[in-house]
Amino acid sequence: MPIFNLFKYFSNNVQTILDKFLTENMSSKYILLEEIRLRSGRPIILKLANGEKILDYLVTIDDILETLTNICENSIYSYQNQICNGFITVRGGHRVGISGNVIIEKNKIININNISSLNFRIARQIKGCSNKVIRYIIDIDNNNIYNTIIVSPPGAGKTTILRDLVRQVSNGIEGIRFKGKNVGLIDERGELAAMYKGIAQNDVGMRTDVLSNIPKAIGMKMLIRSMTPQIIVADEIGSYEDIEAINQAVCSGIKGIFTAHGGSIEDIMLNPALKELLKTHIFERIIFLSTKIEKGEIEKVYGLDKASKEYIIY
Repeated sequence: MPIFNLFKYFSNNVQTILDKFLTENMSSKYILLEEIRLRSGRPIILKLANGEKILDYLVTIDDILETLTNICENSIYSYQNQICNGFITVRGGHRVGISGNVIIEKNKIININNISSLNFRIARQIKGCSNKVIRYIIDIDNNNIYNTIIVSPPGAGKTTILRDLVRQVSNGIEGIRFKGKNVGLIDERGELAAMYKGIAQNDVGMRTDVLSNIPKAIGMKMLIRSMTPQIIVADEIGSYEDIEAINQAVCSGIKGIFTAHGGSIEDIMLNPALKELLKTHIFERIIFLSTKIEKGEIEKVYGLDKASKEYIIY
């Protein structure tokens, strides 16, 4: 979906400002645009890969309401569940974050009103970005994968890489004669497949079944029961419920690829649930992504030595 087609969701005034800026900056900033932030009473801020740009226009509450109405296709009520989750996924896989006054009843969010901020996160699928990572994950002798966790601080590209891993594992990799596998993908925040009205906006492979907008632990158990996946995938694990579901999957003979926040083995061990999981030696590969160089670059890979039950650096 071309970036200009995204502009139809914005209010007329904001559309005019964005059209003018991007038309004048087509050569480089167009490609590098990552986020468009609207805050009531504040200027539009564009997040670029190399910094940010503040546009000379103060967003009004009318701009926010008009934009939200466009996102919800003139029926805000029908998008109530997504609004309560704090974001709406629009066509093209772009995710719009929402903030405002949260209404809670019985410890459950039932609405967000007086919405004051919208954050458009521009979706880009980068096919092939997982090529450097996948060679550590594929178990070519058994036409399978190694149970893997990919670790990095936020912003290092692990979600983008995970999406591409799903695509390749699902489709198969002809160059190494890897046959595609049935993949169960739990897309809790709608970032991986970016489902829109039942259709994945991102290419996650021909053999991938997706559960979106559902807690990871519940989603993993549902997919195991209903879709007989050979591989299960989830982004940003970390709770005890996640660990229980992963254990259930592995005990059922299912392989898994997961991600988590952290910068080192020590960081992972600070999370009690992840520490417990590592001690079971379920993961055969631990891959750390670098934040010091280009997004998606590998900093360190650990493999499980089956004899000593210790993780060693590749």
